[in-house]
Amino acid sequence: MSPRCSLVVNGKTVRVASGDTSVEAALADGMIAPTQATHGTGLLGQAPGPAARRTNARAHRPDTGRLAALPPAADTALPDVVPSPAARRAGTLTEVTPLSPRVLQAVVTLTRPLPLEPGHQVEITLPGRRTAILSPSFRVDGGAELNELVFHLPRDPDAPSLAEALGGAVPLGSLARARGPLGRAYYRPGGGRLVLVSDGTGFAQIWSIARAARHLESARETVLVVGAADPLDLYMRPALDWLAATGVARIVMASDRLRQRPPDVRPGPLTAHIPHLRATDVVHVCGGAATVGAVEVLAAAAGARCYPAVLDGA
Repeated sequence: MSPRCSLVVNGKTVRVASGDTSVEAALADGMIAPTQATHGTGLLGQAPGPAARRTNARAHRPDTGRLAALPPAADTALPDVVPSPAARRAGTLTEVTPLSPRVLQAVVTLTRPLPLEPGHQVEITLPGRRTAILSPSFRVDGGAELNELVFHLPRDPDAPSLAEALGGAVPLGSLARARGPLGRAYYRPGGGRLVLVSDGTGFAQIWSIARAARHLESARETVLVVGAADPLDLYMRPALDWLAATGVARIVMASDRLRQRPPDVRPGPLTAHIPHLRATDVVHVCGGAATVGAVEVLAAAAGARCYPAVLDGA
């Protein structure tokens, strides 16, 4: 068979490659042209200008039912910029403070600051403990120095944990090693509504993102949903008061247990209090694997961007 043949389209003779469809023939001759739909999908025959003519004929097409992909739309989101390689720093454990019956605040002071964005994670190694991946944050009153890493850690008297070792097996003044930045759940300015969800000490990462967003994007709509298994462990009230004072109108606290639940703490699972998500939302969630997975499902169903971070069980 000849590699090229004649085809009549709307009364006009067109020379095309054998195996091309009639639509591709019209595209190649400039009779119709491709354009972009609202989500980057190519639509045919709706653009004002002709498509570029192919230069090379194809004598054989292995898959005649599949059109070549069109170039992405101009407003298609680009991949995130590759972060800088993780750096290493030495430091010292300088502060251990209880925040609630089951939450501890620890501060590691570094010799030099790490190049971190809000929401980034770091690896922390302390004497006699395995390396833990943690989210640096602020103190609940918003304080932190550039060379300080502030962590919110869960305590569990019935199980060995990093928080239980601090101040005891790992005394103040112990040497620490830090490596970061790690993770992709860091804060990205711009976009739609910011929906921040934290479970337990996952508030550490969410607090760093929320505080940065209020400083950099005070007009951006922000929703905050925080939860804890026990209402006594909702240790973040000073931080929530600051966020409310800076314009965050929707802040929800939730707890699974009803014991000693204040009237401003809603009962039930955290995911029951997440607002109806929109495709334009940007969701950050940090907490246990079950909570993070449930929020990811809700975000995927709405078509919203979601940046999850699961708490390390150290």
